[in-house]
Amino acid sequence: MGYERQVDFGTPAVQSDSVVSLTIDGREVTVPAGTSVMRAAAECGGSIPSLCATDSVKAFGSCRMCLVEIDGRRGTPASCTTPVESGMVVHTQTERLARLRRGVMELYISDHPLDCLTCSANNDCELQDTAAEVGLRDVRYGYAGENHLGLETDTSNPYFDFDPSKCIACSRCVRACDEVQGTLALTMDGRGFASKISAGQSGDDFFSSECVSCGACVQACPTATLQEKAVKEIGKPERAVITTCAYCGVGCTFRAEMRGEQLVRMVPWKDGKANRGHSCVKGRFAWGYANHQDRITEPMIRDSIEEPWRVVSWDEAFAHTAARLNAIKAESGARALGGITSSRCTNEETFLVQKLVRAGFGSNNVDTCARVCHSPTGYGLKTTFGTSAGTQDFDSVMGSDVILVIGANPTDAHPVFASRMKRRLRQGAKLIVIDPRRIDLVRSPHIQAAHHLPLQPGTNVAVLTAMAYVIVTEGLADEAFIRERCDWDEYQDWARFVSDEKHSPEVLEAVTRVPAAELRCAARLYATGGNGAIYYGLGVTEHSQGSSTVMAIANLAMVTGNIGRRGVGVNPLRGQNNVQGACDMGSFPHELSGYRHISDAATRQLFEQDWGTVLDPEPGLRIPNMLDAAIDGSFRALYVQGEDILQSDPNTHHVAAGLKAMDLVIVHDLFLNETANYAHVFLPGSTFLEKNGTFTNAERRIQLVRKVMEPANGLEDWEVTQEFARAMGLEWNYQHASEIMDEIARLTPTFAGVSFDRLDREGSLQWPVNDKAPDGSPIMHVDGFVRGKGRFIVTEYVPTDERTGPRFPLLLTTGRILSQYNVGAQTRRTANTIWHAEDRLEIHPHDAEQRGIREGDLVKLASRTGETALHATITDRVAPGVVYTTFHHPTTQANVVTTDYSDWATNCPEYKVTAVQVSKTNGPTIWQHDYEEQAELSRRILPAAE
Repeated sequence: MGYERQVDFGTPAVQSDSVVSLTIDGREVTVPAGTSVMRAAAECGGSIPSLCATDSVKAFGSCRMCLVEIDGRRGTPASCTTPVESGMVVHTQTERLARLRRGVMELYISDHPLDCLTCSANNDCELQDTAAEVGLRDVRYGYAGENHLGLETDTSNPYFDFDPSKCIACSRCVRACDEVQGTLALTMDGRGFASKISAGQSGDDFFSSECVSCGACVQACPTATLQEKAVKEIGKPERAVITTCAYCGVGCTFRAEMRGEQLVRMVPWKDGKANRGHSCVKGRFAWGYANHQDRITEPMIRDSIEEPWRVVSWDEAFAHTAARLNAIKAESGARALGGITSSRCTNEETFLVQKLVRAGFGSNNVDTCARVCHSPTGYGLKTTFGTSAGTQDFDSVMGSDVILVIGANPTDAHPVFASRMKRRLRQGAKLIVIDPRRIDLVRSPHIQAAHHLPLQPGTNVAVLTAMAYVIVTEGLADEAFIRERCDWDEYQDWARFVSDEKHSPEVLEAVTRVPAAELRCAARLYATGGNGAIYYGLGVTEHSQGSSTVMAIANLAMVTGNIGRRGVGVNPLRGQNNVQGACDMGSFPHELSGYRHISDAATRQLFEQDWGTVLDPEPGLRIPNMLDAAIDGSFRALYVQGEDILQSDPNTHHVAAGLKAMDLVIVHDLFLNETANYAHVFLPGSTFLEKNGTFTNAERRIQLVRKVMEPANGLEDWEVTQEFARAMGLEWNYQHASEIMDEIARLTPTFAGVSFDRLDREGSLQWPVNDKAPDGSPIMHVDGFVRGKGRFIVTEYVPTDERTGPRFPLLLTTGRILSQYNVGAQTRRTANTIWHAEDRLEIHPHDAEQRGIREGDLVKLASRTGETALHATITDRVAPGVVYTTFHHPTTQANVVTTDYSDWATNCPEYKVTAVQVSKTNGPTIWQHDYEEQAELSRRILPAAE
């Protein structure tokens, strides 16, 4: 598409069961009751000049540009704040209105720089457009008097500037920060002529303030007051392409706005159903990694990891890799080979990798990063509900009365959804937080959790069972729902289990460290407070009882009847952009696409007929099993697409040993990541800006990823896998990613109604999309559970084997921070490092004082498996006895201290509970020194041959 602004209706849409008809400039219009006159005019093709109005925030009525005349009324009311009435007759263009508007605009222009021709917003400025629209041709007042011209520009933010001399005090940025983002960082300071936008407290600039750089203020600004630095450097965009963000599982839709082959900016798309026109600092601004100097764009090979890399052609890389794989397969059999799919790549690319492993390598040794994050979600929800995914769309939260957040930190990990959640909380919904840390949601501007249960890490099951005890023993269960929708006999068994006195909050308080009275109040609130929704993250799944916790959450939802309608449900907040899709596509070693077991003969036959091959009926190896088998010599070759298991997986020493033991490691990625230190073949990847395909977000929403620019490496990732397969002897001949989706739809019942053409028309679809649900399924289990009757599963609390003791008296838990993403491969190569340049260790003041640790000290973090050094942050966000860090930086590699303990059902690692000791140190650990030396040696690249 060419470049044009997104349509702005001036005020937000109104949801109403009744409609109103009126006449605007001679045209009859019918709109929902409560709609503003301004929006009604826009919806019938009219245009009313405005400056302070935009449809992302509530009407304000300050600019006095949108005046209208209404028959039978005195004066000229503002159309943005005037609701429609039946029979109303409105005039938007009269001589009187024109005179008033020109006079108001003249005042604005008299205190505004007249640099339109050299301004970076020239021809993309609402003030400029509105001045032309009202016919202003000159200014009578002159510029000699007191004004706001020549004020100093705030350039502190790495992505946008604030030029107060161009500000018209419309408050759109303030309202966007309040209403859309919910940070309330900006304010209008002063009154009258002294009014000005202030970023926080006196003396704050945009960088030092509480601004989270979501970009909502920049998007709302009608002038060049707030503007992206890239627009100033590159120029106004010439065209725009709608695509989907490649960061977290929210799946925001963006307009990638281009000038030639250069990306100028990413602007959130108003029609995006996941983000509703909002964004975060990563999706909005942190796309510079696509052109970073570290990016590798040519294939490379080497015979051993001690050798430098040698750049080769694509043909040589494919031939070399296929020959080595086929040789290993001939010597050791198909089960000596395997692959890991990427949760950052598209559904189509992921589907092809698992197809290559099964049909080309000949084994089911395929796994994905969900192994180390949300595999317990798949197991737990499939067992209880029948489907391995969340139950609601994101919009559902606006119908919630009670929101329970457990093991998740949405404001950092899923900030766009968190903004919507905060909006609902400000409207009056109640919040329960179950987390060892005092996350921002516990208390932030205009939000305070009704209950924060700061449990001991590793005791999720005990806390949830205690809540169930309260609900059952106090008669708060929804018996009608249970009898109709669930297995009654299983419920009775479960109810007897949870009603045992040993599961009471008072007895379990010694285990969970959660005050019994607080827990009882939280349980009562969830059971009786109206629509109750549960949102959870990796603080639930990354435990030895991760699957048990997911099932315990499902039990709570069923016992209270909080399933199958708007405002309720069980909602896993997926970490990566396509981790849901990677699971859907058959990336687990025991399942084909659509979560159908590989041992099922009928399912296997469907794929065998389509692919023209015979599939192994035995499930393959999970990632930890692959590493174990490599060390014992039975697993010899691995293809890794878009994952960095050396940094992301637990017990880094063990991962390194497994990779080092393999004869052939193939890394397919954008950068020489940490795993590539042990690779023999490097296949350069393409960014989300350089490919076509689809992502599936945390709400099961399938959305198109559209190519914005040509791949720097020459091939989209699915094309790389296809050429690799051809070199292996497979006769693949896809011409476009859409053909891969057609195959997915043909073989996967939940995707049966999905196609690129339909996604292009409708924007997105939420699976299942099939004959039973032709328009998709925003909310699951409406009339009944997918599996039939919902299952209550007894979840006995079993303490983790990872215990504290004299040597390791503290418990380490890990998580993310807003500005960084996963292992940081992308965000570390952007200006986001200005906010988070290193991983830091949060430690409680009491624990720090005992160890003589002060703020900023370098400390050694040691466990039974390893040790690393990082700087300390002293804070009471963590409880005494608990420490916390992130895992975004390879110089720290927090996973060198995490253990091999994992979930009993899925092998998801227990990242959230590691016994550690913290002590002051004077430098990096021996491991850090050795690792840096090995990494530097491994990343050598021979000069290109002349």
